[in-house]
Amino acid sequence: MKSNTWTIIKKEFARFFGDRQLLFTTVIMPGLLIYIIYSLMGSGIQSMVTEGANEVVTMRVENMPASMAPVFSAMDSSLVVVEQPVTEADIAMLEDKELNAVLVRFPDRFEEAVAGMQVADSGVLPNVEIYYNSTNNAASRVYMAVSATLGNIGRTFTVNVPQSEGQRFDQASDESIGAMIWGKILPMLIMMMLFSGVMAIAPSSIAGEKERGTIATLLVTPMKRSELALGKIVSLSAIALLSGISSFVGIALSLPKMVGMGEGVDLGFHYTTSDYVALLLVILASVLIMASAVSLLSALAKDVKNAGTMVTPFMLVVMLAGLLPMFQNGASENLAVYLIPFYNSIEVMTAVFSHELSWSAVIVTLASDVVYTGMAVWGLTRMFNSEKVMFSK
Repeated sequence: MKSNTWTIIKKEFARFFGDRQLLFTTVIMPGLLIYIIYSLMGSGIQSMVTEGANEVVTMRVENMPASMAPVFSAMDSSLVVVEQPVTEADIAMLEDKELNAVLVRFPDRFEEAVAGMQVADSGVLPNVEIYYNSTNNAASRVYMAVSATLGNIGRTFTVNVPQSEGQRFDQASDESIGAMIWGKILPMLIMMMLFSGVMAIAPSSIAGEKERGTIATLLVTPMKRSELALGKIVSLSAIALLSGISSFVGIALSLPKMVGMGEGVDLGFHYTTSDYVALLLVILASVLIMASAVSLLSALAKDVKNAGTMVTPFMLVVMLAGLLPMFQNGASENLAVYLIPFYNSIEVMTAVFSHELSWSAVIVTLASDVVYTGMAVWGLTRMFNSEKVMFSK
């Protein structure tokens, strides 16, 4: 009985350790993915913390106390302190992102007030006003440093206590804050929905033919293998495009409700026809290249189950790419980034939702995805010409 048990154990071990693909996906891939995900998250968080650290920010100070000048000057080497009045026009420029600065307004006779000589006159502690834009990472860093510095001095004055109804110190608009949030979240969700649509049909198209044995009939049909490859990719893409169009319609209908945060509320967070056109084009291009990539993996697989196993790491790569905008401050301005498959689509989506759309980036993305699809057709043609690939067991 023991020998029979040991025989079964050896048989299962031989099956598992003899299958390199199963061994990789079961033993190696989980640890590798955890390492990659956590490393990317760590790098992303670190970049969020250090982003803007070397960017020069001007701090305009009105009624600068003599005791505070050396404190501010020694606070940060990238901080330029300028003594001048803070005007309403300056504050408006912060909101429009036309001014990269932090504005600090001290009350008159601040040092006397801190010494307790002026509090009794009004019964109210003097208030220091700090104006900034939280969507600017460098300005936010300076604001936090200034707030912490003032907070450590003492409790004989307040910081950023509204003196009138509606007074705002953070000049970031609801629209810009909302754009930043949606630009970090929605691209990954959209890519996952699109990938789910492709996964539902693509693996069974070629791997299913191999599993059922009908691939041989297709291969002996009097047609070029390139025509077969192109037909497979185009048909899969066309079907998957239905999923892409469905996703686009859902996004187009839901965005006004999402950004409105309820009936009767308008945050001024609107998307234009140009934004929707760019979003539709990049969704269609994403589905096309996804179908191409999954078709290649499906051709390499022995059966549908094996195709699903091979596609799983690819799906995780797309997920990782979708996480990257969460650690960025908007879309990249480097056009070379838009040559990277899948990530280019995520960057364009980030730009659309962040109101930073660049048609140059859209054109580069679409052109590169068409080229990659052509390469996939060429690669699939080579696979159809290989008996080793098509009839592997």
